[in-house]
Amino acid sequence: MTNENKPYDPAKEGAQMSFDGRMSYGDYLQIDKILDAQHPLSKAHDEMLFIIQHQTSELWMRLAIHELSAAREAIKTDNLPPAFKMLSRVARIFEQLNNAWDVLRTMTPSEYTEFRNTLGQSSGFQSHQYRLVEYVLGNRNKAMLKPHAHKPETHALLQAELLVPSLYDEALRLLSRKGVEVPTEVLNRDVSEQHQPNDGVELAWKQIYQNTGEYWTLYELAEKLVDFEDYFRRWRFNHVTTVERIIGFKRGTGGTGGVSYLRRMLEVELFPELWHVRTQL
Repeated sequence: MTNENKPYDPAKEGAQMSFDGRMSYGDYLQIDKILDAQHPLSKAHDEMLFIIQHQTSELWMRLAIHELSAAREAIKTDNLPPAFKMLSRVARIFEQLNNAWDVLRTMTPSEYTEFRNTLGQSSGFQSHQYRLVEYVLGNRNKAMLKPHAHKPETHALLQAELLVPSLYDEALRLLSRKGVEVPTEVLNRDVSEQHQPNDGVELAWKQIYQNTGEYWTLYELAEKLVDFEDYFRRWRFNHVTTVERIIGFKRGTGGTGGVSYLRRMLEVELFPELWHVRTQL
């Protein structure tokens, strides 16, 4: 056998092939723990798909929280270039989350019915990471703390988030620091409450959009926020479409109205004035 026909051996080029006492790929990523986290409760073939789709979504959300929290801190300290990079990354994270619905939609109503009763009262709206994403962004519905009351650490984590300004709050405070007038009642509001659309905030963004040369950095921030919410809205829309395709208008396993509940979530605006101002330009 000539050298050209011999199986390729990467060790001959210096690749590390022995990991006795050394960190390997699986060690670093703790792959064994991840791959041991799928435990279907039925014999249905598609339950594995259902579990992995939701577990991977939770991993992406963990990264989204990491990036959004850092972006908020960067905006708070006027360090905008890293914030822009992080916001762009989070938008792409939600692109990945959107693609995950395409995989789940390969499951038919008949296939889901085979294991749906094993889910008990569990439901996606109980995801504390998803709730934390919403709270960081400013959608601060305190009623949604209740599903986490049985886990004190998780409940405390969400309550702590409500005590600090949201990403959008920090963006509006940045505008004020940069000389754009933002209503005092907005800057001094109770940050634990839901932000309500404000005409003065809309005028502030209008000033920026009509003077992009003067306010280029703030204009770029505005578009990064809109770009992210665009992907976030698509994720919500794909969610409701997937649920309707699989269960129709049945109630969700967690007791919500299912599709009707998710359609209400489509109406939520994270950065309302940034969308409303477009009509005024």
